[in-house]
Amino acid sequence: MAQSFTQEYLQIPAVTRAYTTACVLTTAAVQLEFITPFQLYFNPDLIFKRYQLWRLITNFLFFGPLGFSFLFNMIFLYRYCRMLEEGSFRGRTADFVFMFLFGGVLMTLFGLFASLFFLGQAFTIMLVYVWSRRNPYVRMNFFGLLNFQAPFLPWVLMGFSLLLGNSIVIDLLGIGVGHIYFFLEDVFPNQPGGKKLLVTPGILKAIFDAPEEDPNYNPLPEEQLGGPTEGAGEEGEQRADNAGGQERPQDQPDQNEQEQR
Repeated sequence: MAQSFTQEYLQIPAVTRAYTTACVLTTAAVQLEFITPFQLYFNPDLIFKRYQLWRLITNFLFFGPLGFSFLFNMIFLYRYCRMLEEGSFRGRTADFVFMFLFGGVLMTLFGLFASLFFLGQAFTIMLVYVWSRRNPYVRMNFFGLLNFQAPFLPWVLMGFSLLLGNSIVIDLLGIGVGHIYFFLEDVFPNQPGGKKLLVTPGILKAIFDAPEEDPNYNPLPEEQLGGPTEGAGEEGEQRADNAGGQERPQDQPDQNEQEQR
């Protein structure tokens, strides 16, 4: 059973696996009292004056104590992060990481001017928003009560959060950042006179994406999987014999040489 769980875990795409694991481990560390939420929350004064730079990341990893809210956020985070990575970002891990960085930076800048302590929920809403806009014809069912098209999902989640008595500022932030990314990445480049403004840095492509094969590259005969050509095979045998200190036996003399003898 442990081996089966390990196999299933390793089949999760890399970025989704890393982010969800970090969120679960952070919550577990708080639950076990190894750390406290006061060491994780977003605080510009502590970040820039006391250089507690880890808060720029940890505020995206904590979704509150174990409970319904935590499970709800983890389910949506895992589901839509994975569907994005396996869907529109399939084979483009560097672009997916760049979307994470773009969204995280925008939310952090907004957090400088608002009293927001944890931005993980806003980040989840951003992922849901981008997925929903790229899959506009998918039919959704919310707890068996509502049926709607995918683009309405972020707004339904915001309404559900409002019913639970939570502030909708964090949801609006996620929707706003998600819309900015979607507009710059999917809408503006396709407009007359538009162009692609979000360009993934080369260093991210070098780290996360496999190098592309050169279509003009012509491999040497010995590098081809189909085996050596006829001439290359004879040359290879001669090299092998010479390397072993042996000489190939000479061919028998032809008929003219025999007559001369």
